[in-house]
Amino acid sequence: MTNKNLSEKYPALPLSEWKETNDTLHMWTQIVGKIRLEQTPLANQWWNVPLYVTPRGLTTSTIPYGDESFSIDFDLLSHKLIVETSFNDGFSFDLEPMTVADFYRKLLSKLKANGIEVEITAVPDELEDPIPFAEDTKHKSYDKDAVEKFFRILLNIDRVFKEFRTRFRGKCSPVHFFWGSFDICVTRFNGKDAPPRENADRITRIAYDEEVISHGFWTGNGFGEPAFYAYHAPEPNGFDREKVKPAAAFYSKELSEFLLKYEDVRNAADPDGAILDFLESTYAAGAKLAGWDKETFEYKIPE
Repeated sequence: MTNKNLSEKYPALPLSEWKETNDTLHMWTQIVGKIRLEQTPLANQWWNVPLYVTPRGLTTSTIPYGDESFSIDFDLLSHKLIVETSFNDGFSFDLEPMTVADFYRKLLSKLKANGIEVEITAVPDELEDPIPFAEDTKHKSYDKDAVEKFFRILLNIDRVFKEFRTRFRGKCSPVHFFWGSFDICVTRFNGKDAPPRENADRITRIAYDEEVISHGFWTGNGFGEPAFYAYHAPEPNGFDREKVKPAAAFYSKELSEFLLKYEDVRNAADPDGAILDFLESTYAAGAKLAGWDKETFEYKIPE
C-alpha cells in the first residue's frame, strides 16, 4: 500500500485543522480503552489500560476473556477497527465519519454477536463536561488524511521514546498511549513513594503514588497546538528555572511542565535529535534537583 503521508516523518498537523476529528478519535479510543480497563487486573500506575503503537495504528494488545482472549486494533492506514479473538474469526468495520454514539453501539453489539459481552463505565474520563458515549452525537468527524498524519507522528515518536527508554535501568513504563489524556508517554521512577496529593481522585492517586519524571506528546487540547512535555512529580524547587534543550523549549507555569512545540521539532535540522535533547535535558534537570542517583540508573549497553 502506497501512502503519501508516509514520505514525511513529522508532517504538519495543526490542531485547528483537524480538531473535530481529533476529538472524535479521542472518544473512540476511550471506548476501546475502557474495554481493556474492565477486562484486565489493575497494574501499577494504570499500566493495564493504555494502547500501544503498531506498524499500522494502535492496539489494546491481548485482553483476557475467561479462558480465551481478544484484541482491538485501530488500523489507521486502512481505516478499520479490527477485533481478533482466540476462538472465532473476529470482525472488523470501517472507520469513517460516524457519531461516538454510533461507534459505541456498533462496537459493543458486534462484540456481543461474537461472544464477547462487556460492560464499561460509558462516560469519558479526564474531560470537563463529558458526554456519555451513548448520547454523544456531537463528535462525528473522521478526516482520513489527518488521521494518517497523526499516525505517522505517533510512529516516529514511539521509535524515539523507545530509544530514550533504553538509557535507563530503573523502573520505567513502557512507551504507551493513554486514551484518557490522548497522549503518548514514557515515565521514569526513582523507587521512592510520593507524598499524597491533596484532593486527588482515584486516577491521580494511583498514577502518582511514586516519584516520577514523565515525558510525552499530545495533540494540544488545552494548549492549542501539538507539543512535547516533561514534568516531575512532585516537582522539586527550582525545576521551572532550569535551562533545558533545545533553545525553543520553555516552562509553562500554567501547566507546571516544560513544553517543546511540535512545530519547532519538525522544523529542526534534526527532529529526532531535538526530541532526544528535550527528553535528556529535562530528565537531567529534574533528577539533579530531586536527588535521583543518575549514575546508578544509567544503562550502558555492554561491549
